[in-house]
Amino acid sequence: MLLAPAAARAEEPFPSSFQTKTIPANGTQIHVRIGGKGPAVILIHGFGDTGDMWAKLGADLVRDHTVVVPDLRGMGLSAKPETGYDKWSQAADMRAVLQSLGIDKAIVIGHDIGTMVAYAYAARYRDLTEKLVVMDAPVPGVPPWDEIVRSPQLWHFDFGGPDMERLVKGRERIYLDRFWNEFAGTPSKVDEATRRHYAKLYAQPGAMHSAFAQFRAIRTDAEDNKKQIATKLTMPVLAVGGEKSFGKMEAVVMRNAASDVTEVVVPGAGHWLMEEDPAATIKAVREFLDGRK
Repeated sequence: MLLAPAAARAEEPFPSSFQTKTIPANGTQIHVRIGGKGPAVILIHGFGDTGDMWAKLGADLVRDHTVVVPDLRGMGLSAKPETGYDKWSQAADMRAVLQSLGIDKAIVIGHDIGTMVAYAYAARYRDLTEKLVVMDAPVPGVPPWDEIVRSPQLWHFDFGGPDMERLVKGRERIYLDRFWNEFAGTPSKVDEATRRHYAKLYAQPGAMHSAFAQFRAIRTDAEDNKKQIATKLTMPVLAVGGEKSFGKMEAVVMRNAASDVTEVVVPGAGHWLMEEDPAATIKAVREFLDGRK
């Protein structure tokens, strides 16, 4: 089913060659953008964004790749089920999307929560993951997880439940501004149009309930991943951190989970790499995919 709802329009839209579909996947419905031909790459967004965040990277990669950009379950224009927010299950969502498109092997790229889903995908489907790119987020359970999770900035990992939903309802923009402001190297680079766009999507019925569920599942994710790191990933991995956010720590984490890790730190950037310095971020990804890193 092709869709073109107004709410799906990014502030900078994907190229017109992309189509949008709703794909039944792993017991839910996933909203997906698809474009291009060639080796497949799936781009997985995080909290505070939807798949719309990838418009600029998608426009670059579509020249020589099949680019698949889902909204995670419960987020953006995907369905909002009550359960399934552990990252192992969401990796299965991504696998079902790719299978429905006739795609076997893929390059997997994730940011924020998308990094957690991307790692789960690579760990669960090792032979089907050609390369892995993770951006500016810890991976639950992967050292030095116990130190990272103590940061007072990460209080939102345990924030959720009916009372918290009542507090945030109608104030989604205020809640989201906290992340865009505190985690950015330069908050103004997450501009007003972008903030309005995502605040509208996160104000949809059930959206914040699902977003809280993404974080509340992290304790389960940590236990799942502790089992996986006993066998390191062997596919090439690119670990990208913003200088004013995770920085070199992204590669430190991934070297505890993978044997072939390339490190990139984006100078001056905070957490919101695609908003703060898309050119440097796209360059790092492109060079890695092209074998130049």
